[in-house]
Amino acid sequence: MGMAVDGSKNGQVSDPNVVPLIDVLLVLIIIFMVLTPKVPTGLPTLIPQPAPKSNPRPEPSTIVVQVMSGGKVMINEERSDWDALGTRLSDIFKERANKVAFVKGDKDVSFEQVARAIDIMRGAGIEHVGLITPAVISEN
Repeated sequence: MGMAVDGSKNGQVSDPNVVPLIDVLLVLIIIFMVLTPKVPTGLPTLIPQPAPKSNPRPEPSTIVVQVMSGGKVMINEERSDWDALGTRLSDIFKERANKVAFVKGDKDVSFEQVARAIDIMRGAGIEHVGLITPAVISEN
């Protein structure tokens, strides 16, 4: 606090000095702005869109890896096995510029097997792996 003396007969007049308080507050604001962590970002995702009714079959250039119950795996309706899946996908995508494939799991398959297929697909050089969900049929 500072003091100011004027010529009145009351004597001393006390005026609070708020400049140091404002300086401290501005420094604290700057410190908190610097220390505030950036918002963490996750993996970029795309929301699946419903398939158009007019074209239920995927394009022939689309690669779908289907994980079936019993440990079976198929690439576009062709049987394959887990050991040859990576090399087969590498051969398919060797000449392609668009490195996008999809994985589809049966409803009885554990996610561990689907994650294994995704890992093999990423190891084969596929940049974007999409998930295909089974069609939901509503009961009336």
